[in-house]
Amino acid sequence: MHHSQSKIIILIMTVLLFSGCGYNTIQRNEEAVFKAWGDLESQLQRRADLIPNLVAVVKGYAAHEKETLEAVIEARAKATSVQLSAESLSNPEAVANFQA
Repeated sequence: MHHSQSKIIILIMTVLLFSGCGYNTIQRNEEAVFKAWGDLESQLQRRADLIPNLVAVVKGYAAHEKETLEAVIEARAKATSVQLSAESLSNPEAVANFQA
């Protein structure tokens, strides 16, 4: 009887010992998950903080592009427009200069 009781006690202690090891592993893994989640939230916050700066840069560049586009359109319009008056049409030199 005494021998079977000691086996039961050893079995219970072994089960408790192994369950404690598993609990520590679970706790360690849980902390690793919390750390990884915190790192993810930190990166998402950093991205969210960068968006307003990016929007401001794009707006500034869009204004510059608008000015450039307007200048190009105006230059094209001047280049393709006929700038001869009625008096110049009767002058053969002016017509020759325009055709050249």
